Amino acid sequence: MDAPQGHENNTDQIAYWNGAGGQRWAARQPVQDIMLQPVADLLIDRARTKPGERILDVGCGSGSTTFAFARAVSPGGHVTGVDISAPMLSRAREVTPAGAPVEFFLADATIHPFASGSFDLLASRFGVMFFADPVLSFTNLHRALKRPGRLAFVCWREARENPFFMVSLQAVYKHVPKMPPVGPEDPGPFAFASQERVTRILMAAGFSDIAMEPCKVALDVAVGRGLDAAVQGCLQIGPAARALAEHPPEVVAAATNSIREALTPYVKGQTVPLDGSIWIVTAKA
Repeated sequence: MDAPQGHENNTDQIAYWNGAGGQRWAARQPVQDIMLQPVADLLIDRARTKPGERILDVGCGSGSTTFAFARAVSPGGHVTGVDISAPMLSRAREVTPAGAPVEFFLADATIHPFASGSFDLLASRFGVMFFADPVLSFTNLHRALKRPGRLAFVCWREARENPFFMVSLQAVYKHVPKMPPVGPEDPGPFAFASQERVTRILMAAGFSDIAMEPCKVALDVAVGRGLDAAVQGCLQIGPAARALAEHPPEVVAAATNSIREALTPYVKGQTVPLDGSIWIVTAKA
């Protein structure tokens, strides 16, 4: 499966999610779904779905939220998942339950020509913070919604409020230089941390009745498999893994020991829960 055609400013993101990064995420799909289940549960609850609705799941990845929304809108509903990552969509198609009312598109949601007024709900779990031009992207998505239509998505709050990311990253920074700082409006996990910025983007794209609910979640980075699994997960994807990329084995080994030491105080049996802080964003078209 080839990478999608996309907006020229999204080229870097398309390359990442169709390269080694996307392949690692696809490989970790089973454990990622379990780890992020508390987030998915909150999103589906706040989305207020009803049987028979049509939903567009943006940045659907390997499909876990797509399948959950499909269960929520049955009978009679339908869910379309869209993502720029061919490896993750390949995984989604492999694990699609038989008869599920879902379909998947490999496309850049910034420019994809969705049929106007075709969805009741636009939803996303961490899939909308990577747009280079979010006003353009949300304007295109706004056209795809019926009137009235709804928006519900989840994004991360500030990095300092997310030990889920920062515990392992700070441990790694004992051994490697810090990664170049990312601007507050550059694409990335924390691009939508600012309530003022998210509100400004959505209003410019045509949305109204915008609400942002802060929520705390405890995410088990071990996924019930113990400290070793938690350490390996931090080394495979996420900011700690990116910070260690291309460093020699001895540096990685030293950083691995530091990650283990940093996570040890959080161990509870076979789990390693770390606090996460998210926004649940809702709006109307």
